Amino acid sequence: MESLANALAALSASIVVIAAAYGISHIGGKAMDATGRQPEAANDIRTSMILAAALIEGLGFFAAVICLLVAIK
Repeated sequence: MESLANALAALSASIVVIAAAYGISHIGGKAMDATGRQPEAANDIRTSMILAAALIEGLGFFAAVICLLVAIK
């Protein structure tokens, strides 16, 4: 039973990492599109992109820690 919990926690953590990576890559792609359309707004776009990526990364890290804590318990 414990090995099943560990396997499910590892699977959940990997899904979290994949989802966070997809979200950050989506933000990066859209930011490059926006910069290409409006080069004069590149600094504002970059700032918004970094802020959004940091929030996604923080959420992904939090979820991965929760998954690992469930596996330990």
